[in-house]
Amino acid sequence: MRYGLRAKSADDLLDMYTRTRHDGFGAEVKRRIMLGTYALSSGYYDAYYGRAQRVRTKIAEDFTSAFAAVDFILTPTAPTVAFNLGEKTSDPLAMYLNDYCTVPMSLAGIPAISIPCGLSEGLPVGLQIAGAAFSENRLLNIAHALEGALAFDGSAARV
Repeated sequence: MRYGLRAKSADDLLDMYTRTRHDGFGAEVKRRIMLGTYALSSGYYDAYYGRAQRVRTKIAEDFTSAFAAVDFILTPTAPTVAFNLGEKTSDPLAMYLNDYCTVPMSLAGIPAISIPCGLSEGLPVGLQIAGAAFSENRLLNIAHALEGALAFDGSAARV
């Protein structure tokens, strides 16, 4: 552990790992780790992981087909505007639903970036831009150009 949080008062390496994960991971991260561990446990591997891998392949194939016709795909980053800090922590399903728009890109293994694109109800709205595999440089260029054109920072729109 060279970067980020590191527990200081540990007796040995295992204790340092355990304390760091306890102190550094929030309830939502721990919940997702436990769900992933459960899905990969013996007896559930074929039922969950094998099926998930087949679905993941289909999603990647769909994106490959789409990128044969277009350079980028633009979507909302989340199905709702930003929520207040801590507002949905007691409702794991609401937290998972906020990942709805970003999960397909991660599953397909394609690059995507989220940029601010305005306000709704006084809260920020995110715009997600996804590109074909290995298009990171082009993706960063288009994100930079869109961010400038949208002028979300309060300055006048740039042409």
